Amino acid sequence: MRRDDANPELRTEDFDRARVGARLDDERRRAGLLADVREAIFGAQDGLVSTLAVVSTVSGATNDRYPVLIAGIAAGLAGIFSMAAGEYLSSKSQREISLAQIGEEREKVARRPQEVQVELAHILEEDGLPSDDALAVAALMGRHREVLLNTKVLRQYGVAVEEASGSPIQGAAVMGAAFALGALAPILPYLILPFGVAVYASVVATAAVLFAIGVVKTRWTHVHPIWSGIEILAIGALAGIVGYFFGSVLPTLLGAPTVGG
Repeated sequence: MRRDDANPELRTEDFDRARVGARLDDERRRAGLLADVREAIFGAQDGLVSTLAVVSTVSGATNDRYPVLIAGIAAGLAGIFSMAAGEYLSSKSQREISLAQIGEEREKVARRPQEVQVELAHILEEDGLPSDDALAVAALMGRHREVLLNTKVLRQYGVAVEEASGSPIQGAAVMGAAFALGALAPILPYLILPFGVAVYASVVATAAVLFAIGVVKTRWTHVHPIWSGIEILAIGALAGIVGYFFGSVLPTLLGAPTVGG
């Protein structure tokens, strides 16, 4: 029997489970990697910009590499632990909220499955399914409680049941490591170059790494590398200028004594 190409019907013989399963596993791994990429970009950019603001402020106030290095290293270490702890607590809180939502829905599925089916049908109808089709799909899923739970939780809360069981430690580790690597760029010039050169080399190194982050990011975002690099660089530069203003210019305007003054 010839199928209508405009509205093809899925047949059992067309369903290569091994191939589809492998493709879906690969897509899931890529999705998990993208979450780590997001944390790494955020951590590295913050490490670059915040550390540059500190070393630039201290170098302008002291003209001495040792206070600059001490301030930069202290800011970097504080940032590593602060960012890692913040990411851990944020991820842990989100995980606990998700587990609580899943627990509530699991109890509803066990005690009031028809109510869950009606709610899911309403969600599917909001997505564009005709009312009869939405009810039919929800009723079909109602025969399989775990499928009903997974679909309801995903459609209502945007949370996959298996994702809620993940550990927040990985995100914290990625965030802290990325911040540490980012903080190195503004500090290293003061270790290996004369002070007068290091002041400018620190800014150039930070700008170069920010631009590189934007370029590397396009491997997953598929944006033009140059524009992505410019975007990250511009945002980092703006954040650095604001940070420098609040850390240096504003205290002077308020009459606070300068470092070493």
